[in-house]
Amino acid sequence: MPETKLDRLRGLLRGYGSCLVAYSGGVDSVFLAKVAHDVLGTRALAVIADSPSLPRRELREAVEIGGQFGLPLRVVRTGEFQDGRYLANPTDRCYFCKHALFTELGPLAKAEGFAVIAYGENASDLGDHRPGARAAEEFQVRAPLKEAGLTKAEIRELSARLGLPTADKPQLACLSSRIPTGEAVTPAKLLMVEEAEYALRDLGFHDVRVRHHETGPGATGHLARIEVGAAEIPRLLADGVHTIVAEKLRALGYAHVTLDLAGYRRGSTNGVTSVPIAFRA
Repeated sequence: MPETKLDRLRGLLRGYGSCLVAYSGGVDSVFLAKVAHDVLGTRALAVIADSPSLPRRELREAVEIGGQFGLPLRVVRTGEFQDGRYLANPTDRCYFCKHALFTELGPLAKAEGFAVIAYGENASDLGDHRPGARAAEEFQVRAPLKEAGLTKAEIRELSARLGLPTADKPQLACLSSRIPTGEAVTPAKLLMVEEAEYALRDLGFHDVRVRHHETGPGATGHLARIEVGAAEIPRLLADGVHTIVAEKLRALGYAHVTLDLAGYRRGSTNGVTSVPIAFRA
């Protein structure tokens, strides 16, 4: 079944004639960029958007993967952090992010003769709250992975067959997703989140989110709500690891460091229902 869908994807890309791929270094966009390059050669260009919402390590790794597989790659700056609507962090924040991205990619594709802009939405994303898909529709950006019927699991399987290092990469989202809806997004907050998550990843944790919360009127400092995979929670609480984590995050400026007992799950900043416990260093 995945092979049939892969053939369908290749046919779609071949039909484009040329393609500019919105590239992030994640599982889906790396796979799409690799297949597009295999089919179209230099008539495919991967473009990655650099902004404060993209961790520095992710940018470096994305560029390195492009070099490893010979993918033509361009880095552009996007302007979502100059858009007050994005910074206000409404429920459709992703719309403004993707709008800023496609605003950059549209003229680039036109100037350099790329017939189609494509991005990495896949068939598993159907039914999700994805405001960015509305921006893609407005800019007539194609989602060939979704059109070919490829699910996330199938993309991982095929990525492994192609030798892509992203085959088992944890699912990631932009750093702004760590800020609860309605709380302002700022580069300073995102830098704290980025460094906090890498502190946990450097300790060997795989599924990691550090949700950044303001502590409210009259309170001091920021609160970090840690989510790790449910199977990883016991290790975080054992052998003094929680104390190490609390110390590292306090050094980054978090006055309160908590663990979400529900574990990692997508979109938890859209409605916090679990009660975190505090780590006291």
